[in-house]
Amino acid sequence: MADKISQAVISRLPRYLRYLGDLKDEGVERISSHDLSIRMHVTASQIRQDFNHFGGFGQQGYGYNVGYLYDEIGKILGLDHKHSMVIIGAGNLGQALANYMNFEKRGFFVKGIFDRNEEVIGKKVRNLEIQDIANLESFITDNQIEIAVLTLPKAGATEISKILVRSGITAIWNFAHVDLDLPDNVIVENVHLSESLMKLSYKLNRKK
Repeated sequence: MADKISQAVISRLPRYLRYLGDLKDEGVERISSHDLSIRMHVTASQIRQDFNHFGGFGQQGYGYNVGYLYDEIGKILGLDHKHSMVIIGAGNLGQALANYMNFEKRGFFVKGIFDRNEEVIGKKVRNLEIQDIANLESFITDNQIEIAVLTLPKAGATEISKILVRSGITAIWNFAHVDLDLPDNVIVENVHLSESLMKLSYKLNRKK
């Protein structure tokens, strides 16, 4: 089923989850596609089409059970499982990600943070001691790490990505400003912050 679902639909799922989480916090038990569309600024038709890819979830005349829909979308996104991660690069961004508590609420647990800079090795970020990157490969193997987060400069990311693949990493969250050429069985999600800022600049420029 997943192969037939477009990336556009998949990219909307976390947003649905966020809004449904807000509804749960407000004590809302059910909602129609129309009311959800008003909140999210997505058409009701689009919402129904997106949910129909996964079985629909709603009942005609009733709408959607907020708690049930929240749990089901969480399962689709794999949030009913625990995921272990390491962060490679203990600069400002790497440390900020290590300090972000919401990862754990979603089932993502940072098990280690690594760098090659001797000035930061041994320092602590939250409850994690920054380790020498030389220990990375054995740490991944010994701790069955699933996800690697790359917050390295462009030059180091390509080299480290090869070590990650060799170590058995199956998914990489890549903040480095480089597209990684890796085997098809390794999932890569690129987050290029400067590109996102340029999109904002474009929209701002068009508005002016």
